Amino acid sequence: MERIYNFLLDLTNWPLAFVLLLGGIYFTVRTGFVQLRLFLESWRVVMEKPRTAGSISSFGALMISTASRVGTGNIIGVSVAICVGGPGAAFWMWLTALIGGASAFVESTLAQIYKRRDAQGGSYGGPSFYIEAVCRSKFLAVLFALALIFTYGVGYNMLASFNLQSSFSSFGFYRENQTCWILGGLTAFAFLVTILGGSKRLVRITGSMVPVMGVVYLLMALVALVINAGNLPAMLKEIFRSAFDFRAILGGFSGSVLMLGLKRGLYSNEAGIGSAPNAAASADVSHPVKQGLVQMLSVFIDTNLLCTATALMCLSSGIVPTKAVQGAPYVQQALGHTFGAIGPYFIAFAMILFTFTTLLGNFYYVENCFAYIFGHRPGKKSLLLIRCIGTVLIFIGAGLEIDLAWGIADISQCILAFINIPVCIFIGGAAYRALRDYLAQRKSGIDPVYNAKANGITQETDFWK
Repeated sequence: MERIYNFLLDLTNWPLAFVLLLGGIYFTVRTGFVQLRLFLESWRVVMEKPRTAGSISSFGALMISTASRVGTGNIIGVSVAICVGGPGAAFWMWLTALIGGASAFVESTLAQIYKRRDAQGGSYGGPSFYIEAVCRSKFLAVLFALALIFTYGVGYNMLASFNLQSSFSSFGFYRENQTCWILGGLTAFAFLVTILGGSKRLVRITGSMVPVMGVVYLLMALVALVINAGNLPAMLKEIFRSAFDFRAILGGFSGSVLMLGLKRGLYSNEAGIGSAPNAAASADVSHPVKQGLVQMLSVFIDTNLLCTATALMCLSSGIVPTKAVQGAPYVQQALGHTFGAIGPYFIAFAMILFTFTTLLGNFYYVENCFAYIFGHRPGKKSLLLIRCIGTVLIFIGAGLEIDLAWGIADISQCILAFINIPVCIFIGGAAYRALRDYLAQRKSGIDPVYNAKANGITQETDFWK
C-alpha cells in the first residue's frame, strides 16, 4: 500500500503542473485576461441582490465558495510550502492564483449556464451537470461527482481536522497521540450539530463568519509587517531568489519550490478543480458571467490576500523555515517572535474559525454531488447517513500523520483537475460567447440578461429561456 501511495503521489506531480499552468494560460488567453480587465467589475456585481426574494445572492454564493477556499490551506498549507519548498513557493502561489482566476471564471460561468431547478424554485449544479449536458457522458459525470465527494468529504475534511489539532501542538497541555483525538472529537461534534441545520443554514453561517475572520486576519498581517518593516527588503529578495532557483527545482521537482507552490496554491484557491461551480450554480443572477466574475474574485481573496498575509507574516519575522517545523509550528513560532505570547493563541483561534467554515463549505459541495448522483437532493435519512459518515471521517483525520494527510488531499485534488480542466477546454466556447454577450450589453448601458438559445446553446436548460 505504501508503494502504491508513493507511486500515485509521484505520478501526479508533472501532470498536475502541466494541466494547471497550461489550462490556466489557455483560459486567460481565450477570455482576453478577464481576471485583470474585469477585476473592478467583479467587485460591482458581487453586491447585487438576487432577482427572487429569499434565493441565494451572488454574495451568498461567494461566501460558500470562499468558506471552502479560505481555510487551513491559507495558514498551514502556506507554511508547509515555504518550509519544504522554500520562500519562493509564495511566488508560485501568486502565479497559480493569477492564471487560476481565468479557470475559475470559465468553470463557474459554465455551471450557471447548465444549472438545474430544484423543487423550491432555486438552482443547483456543477461540473457533473455540464459534463453530462454537453459531453453526453453520464459515466464521466458520475466519476467526477464521486471524485469530488472523495476529495472534499474525505481528503480535504480529514486534512482540515488534522491541521486544526496540530495548531495546538505547541501548547503545554498537548499530549502526543491523546490530545489529537480529543480535539478531533470536539471538531466532529461541532460539525455534526451545525450540519444538521441544512444547506440554507450553511449559507447564513458562512456568510457571517467568512468576512469577519478574513478582515481580522488581514489586519493582523498588516500590523506584523509594520513591526517587521526592517526585514521586508531581504524577505522579498529571498522570495524571488528561491522562486527561480531552477537547479534546485529540476534536481528534485516533486518537492521543489515550484511544485509545492503549485500544489499548495491549488489546495487553497481550488481554481479549475470544479468545486466552486457547485456554489456558483446556486446563485440567482440575471447573467451567468456575473457568477464567473464573482468566483474569479474569490480566488483573488483567497490567495492574493490571505495566503500572502500568512507568507509575509511568517517570512518577515526572521524565523528560518525548515522542514522540521512545517505546518502550524512554524506559523506559531513566527507570530510568537513578532507578537509574543499572543501570537500562538491568535493562530489557534484563527484555525478554529478557518477550519469550521472549511468543513461546512466542503460539505455543501459533497451534498450537491450526491444530488447529482441521486437525480435529486438526498432525503432526510440519506442526508443523515452522509453527514454521520462525514463526521466520523473528520474525527479520524485528526489522528493522521502529516505526510499522509497532505498526500491524500494532493492525490484526490489531482483527479478533479485532470477531469475538469480538459472538459472546460473542450466545452468552454459557451463561456466565451457568454462573456462577449455580457460585455456587449454592459457597453449598451443595460443590466445584462442572458438567453441560452441566442448564445448558441443547443442543449435544453432549466433557466435562461
